[in-house]
Amino acid sequence: MNGSATVAVGICPSTSKPLSIGLSPIPIRLRWRRRRCLMIEVEAEPTRPEAQSVSRRLILLRHAKSSWNYPALRDHDRPLSKIGRADAVVVSQKLQHVGWIPQLILSSDALRTRETLNIMQKQVRGFLEAEVHFISSFYSIAAMDGQTAEHLQRTICQYSRDEILTIMCMGHNRGWEEAASMFTGASIELKTCNAALLEATGKSWEEWSGLKFFLKTGYMIDAAYAGFLSLFSFKKKRKAFAVAGFGGWKLQGIVTPSSNL
Repeated sequence: MNGSATVAVGICPSTSKPLSIGLSPIPIRLRWRRRRCLMIEVEAEPTRPEAQSVSRRLILLRHAKSSWNYPALRDHDRPLSKIGRADAVVVSQKLQHVGWIPQLILSSDALRTRETLNIMQKQVRGFLEAEVHFISSFYSIAAMDGQTAEHLQRTICQYSRDEILTIMCMGHNRGWEEAASMFTGASIELKTCNAALLEATGKSWEEWSGLKFFLKTGYMIDAAYAGFLSLFSFKKKRKAFAVAGFGGWKLQGIVTPSSNL
């Protein structure tokens, strides 16, 4: 979009004086028209070349099997069992074998997910080199019906960057099964230390979308121009997988400790 953009806004008090607002990075100009309509002129910067759509991959990994031998511990603090530790080793090696190594890892902060990740990092250097964030809400959201998928979308967009092509989210059932099923439109079962491999195509993990919103004055603006929206901090992010929509992700496989590759 070059030059200026004009957006019409509701019914406004008339005035003959234009009001200029200089907000970085784009200056805008407000002008009251005779028909009691506020015209907003946006001096827009030249658009950049559009990014190319690329394959984006999402790994939804349920933590390895935990131990129930410590009844005094909180559920959040239960460690992995011997079987769980062995499974984490196997699954990390299988993910490396199929080439699904994440650049960004978002994990529940529960002990069993931390231990699962720690074992994977010791086995495969790629997991150690990935950027890692522990998300406390991943532990609680997984227990809430139907809320995990949307929460994962928001969190991924918060931490991701366009150059990141593979992201792994580590968490718990029932939320991880629900999210995998919603993203793919298929019924997916994730046992402990199972990793669902999902793939979709998108230019970025997040995209701007047009919004209708009310200013404090009550006037509605219908604007699709991202630069204009950003001036007022009315930001609405659409995730790369939201472009595909729920059910639009392709399930490339489920890696399990016992699966054959």
